[in-house]
Amino acid sequence: QVQLVESGGGLVQPGGSLRLSCEASSSIFRIKAMGWNRQAPGRQRELVATIPSVGSRTYADSVKGRFTISRDNAKNTVYLQMNSLEPEDTAVYLCFVRAMSDYWGLGTQVTVSS
Repeated sequence: QVQLVESGGGLVQPGGSLRLSCEASSSIFRIKAMGWNRQAPGRQRELVATIPSVGSRTYADSVKGRFTISRDNAKNTVYLQMNSLEPEDTAVYLCFVRAMSDYWGLGTQVTVSS
């Protein structure tokens, strides 16, 4: 069974940067898209960024210009580079893969605080 494992979360000051990684435990056939959601306490889950196998990357308005999603197919890994972090970015970040089935990671905590 395929597992997604996120890493790279942590505590960072406002204005700082983090790079999240999400690696699949094995190859996934016919990937349609990979991406990241986030879940903050008391707020709805938000789709942060998506990178499809065909087409353009998409971002939530709240992160445009600050976050960049990328992927390395050879490593079965999707990344989220987060710059100019704000306290409002504090959340659990969960990666996903959409293929013939959908796969989800357990999440990595990102806390932006001084």
